[in-house]
This record gives sequence, structure tokens and C-alpha cells, in this order.
Amino acid sequence: MTIQIGSYAFDGPHPNAGQLAARSGVYAILGRHAPGATWLVLDIGESQDVRGRIDSHDRRPQWRRQGMPELACAAWYCAEPDRMRIEQQLRAQFNPPCGDR
Repeated sequence: MTIQIGSYAFDGPHPNAGQLAARSGVYAILGRHAPGATWLVLDIGESQDVRGRIDSHDRRPQWRRQGMPELACAAWYCAEPDRMRIEQQLRAQFNPPCGDR
């Protein structure tokens, strides 16, 4: 299953990070108001281990405070130099409400 985020076909959306690989990449936290509604980008980040990062993320309370009854995660797997560039590109494109830097 894939979801298009910007120009990237992310693995997801998945209801929990356990369905993602423990690999280097960019992750997206998504939310929606109802089943079948469009997914909205709540947060974008990058990590050497996207599954582990999402599972232990300190911004999890921020994601829940966005008022979306359904949350999901997705990942684009790539090496470190690419993941930092892609994270910056997607943050600029989507301006996610969580995780201001």
C-alpha cells in the first residue's frame, strides 16, 4: 500500500509504526477526520530507523491534539543525505502543524 506525499510514493498509510521497516528514511504522520476522508500531513521527520523513531516519538501528544480521530504513519526509505533533503522539501511544501523547527 502506498500514499503519495509530494512527489514520493510513501509506504503506508499504516495505523501503527510496527508495520514499517526499521530502516533509514523520511516518515510522515497523517491524520484524517473520518474514514475515507483525505489524509492530512501532521508531521514530517527523518531518522536512521523510522519505525523506532515513531514508536518512541516525543511529539506523539502533539499529533493527538490535532483532533483527528484517525492517525497513521508512512515512510519513504532512503539514505541519510537524501532523507535530510527530502524532509526539508516536504516540510516546506506541507508546513505540518507539528514539529516546528
